[in-house]
Amino acid sequence: MATRSAPNVSEKSTLPTFSVDLLREGRLLLKLGIGKPTIARMMLRADENGTTVEEELLASRDIVPDLYFEGLANLLGLPFHAEIDADQVHDAEMLDIQLISPQLLRLYHSSRPPVTVIVPTLARLADIALTLERRPALRQILVVSTPAAVRKAAWAAGGQRRVGAAVARLFEAAPMHSARIVFWGKQGFCTGLGLAMLVVSAWLVPVTWMLVLHLLLTGLYCSQLFLRARALLWIGRPLERPRSVSPVPLRLAADPSGPLPIYTIFVALYRETEVVGQLVRALDRLDWPRSRLDIKLVCEEDDGETLAALEALSLSCEYEIVRVPPAAPRTKPKALSYALPGARGTFLTVYDAEDRPDPGQLREAHAAFRVADPRVACLQSPLVVTNVEVGWLSTMFGLEYSGLFRGLLPFLASRGLPLPLGGTSNHFRIEALKDVGGWDPFNTTEDADVGMRLFRLGYLSQMIARPTFEDAPTDIGVWFAQRTRWYKGWMQTWLVLMRNPSLLVRQMGWTAFATLQILVAGMILSALGHPLVIAFLVYLGWSLTAGGLSEGDTLLTSGLLVLDILNLIGSYAIMIQLGRKPMQAAERRAVGGKWKAVPIYWLLISGAAWAAVIELYRKPFAWNKTPHMPSAS
Repeated sequence: MATRSAPNVSEKSTLPTFSVDLLREGRLLLKLGIGKPTIARMMLRADENGTTVEEELLASRDIVPDLYFEGLANLLGLPFHAEIDADQVHDAEMLDIQLISPQLLRLYHSSRPPVTVIVPTLARLADIALTLERRPALRQILVVSTPAAVRKAAWAAGGQRRVGAAVARLFEAAPMHSARIVFWGKQGFCTGLGLAMLVVSAWLVPVTWMLVLHLLLTGLYCSQLFLRARALLWIGRPLERPRSVSPVPLRLAADPSGPLPIYTIFVALYRETEVVGQLVRALDRLDWPRSRLDIKLVCEEDDGETLAALEALSLSCEYEIVRVPPAAPRTKPKALSYALPGARGTFLTVYDAEDRPDPGQLREAHAAFRVADPRVACLQSPLVVTNVEVGWLSTMFGLEYSGLFRGLLPFLASRGLPLPLGGTSNHFRIEALKDVGGWDPFNTTEDADVGMRLFRLGYLSQMIARPTFEDAPTDIGVWFAQRTRWYKGWMQTWLVLMRNPSLLVRQMGWTAFATLQILVAGMILSALGHPLVIAFLVYLGWSLTAGGLSEGDTLLTSGLLVLDILNLIGSYAIMIQLGRKPMQAAERRAVGGKWKAVPIYWLLISGAAWAAVIELYRKPFAWNKTPHMPSAS
């Protein structure tokens, strides 16, 4: 068999003593025509990674998989099929086994007996040959194919069943954890009653209504200010590596319990033709053995342009394109849930199409999982914005991300509190992720939702240091649509969590419950109420300057005015400082004086929050797609 050119490797120079199995594989590969230098290199990699020579060879790009398995078919004297007709595969739940370990597939024809597709391996080659020798009639019903062809046929044959299960799985298993029903039970009644009381009280007792609402908003702002001030004081140093320094692979000692596990990577893609090349280059740079990677590029089946762009890249065998049949809701978490049954790894991470993860991120996550409490189910990498200098909008976005991923979330993790995860670069123990039901297809901030669900069901989330780089939106329309989706999802998350508050307190504890209210409810209400705070400021200032107030009213009005000014200035200042403090000098220089746009940015956030309220009523599961372009960084 022809192989690609390979450098000469001296087989007598300081090679380790290989196991009997590796030597046996090497001899079989010689029979297939694989060159000795290539075999020697693959044996070294297999010995280092705890894999097989065959796995390393298939992951190396030194051979073409179709030609390799055709060679195995020739050794066995069996026909070879490079493609499998999915229409000839009968669907059943057991078919999903072939997504993880493709070995055997039954094909049914209308006019002739069924045929069995097998995927031989070097380890089983002798046993298969012996069986064929003893039962030669099997040659009439056996054909050989590749793992990729078997998986592709299994995905296609079970597509409709699997997409139905992806949509219904969480709702059917734990309906109270799903956002499929927006207002659950008494929530709709209580919401309507509360709004009615708010309107009626504003009409009947406007002064009292204004005072009570004012004090509630003041308390809300103070609690958020206090939490973020605690995080600001906690920050000791920046978490990310300098962008000016090329990342050095994080080499760790081998896991004493065995070889490196398979690491699954999910990337949900929809209309991403512009960035697929950048994405694949970033994933190719990850410091993890290619033979232990399971990269799934999850695309909508009707997104022909993205699928064509991916197929044009000639992806290596660790990549797999997963086609999701069209079905509502058309959301990222639905796509991820669809792909989850095919995940082959012990650990799983999710990236976005525009992400450029630090090459050592998987190594660091694996090392952290090895020493962490078994209850730690997720590790969040910080997200770092690389186009802070482009304009004031990306600057504000960069400050937000810095304050969240390098300030607030590490502080919460250090206290063992729930983490509202980011939508990318969260690393999961797959078994824990499946245990809590995976992602909710109906939640438009599936990241925050799954982070809270992990915590309430007894798991913890922590932070790691190696970042993922991405660009912030620079167009206000794009930013507004994305932020509206986020606020809608946070509203869905809070409504799901608060379906049974007493149960939630028992699951989380009072400290975590209070933190949750500040993080989620506080963020939503402060965004919605921000114009009211400004209106109160204007009204109080006008009342004082207009005169006519009694001494007591003047004192109360002055006190409220001072509180409002302190709250507003303090909230602006804490956002700026929490974002700037973890930044490196180059990032701070890029921010420059554009932080002065914070008041305008907060008004935009408030607009997005109100738009989210409308969307939650009119189209709760609509997914506002954020377009991406290749990064100039």
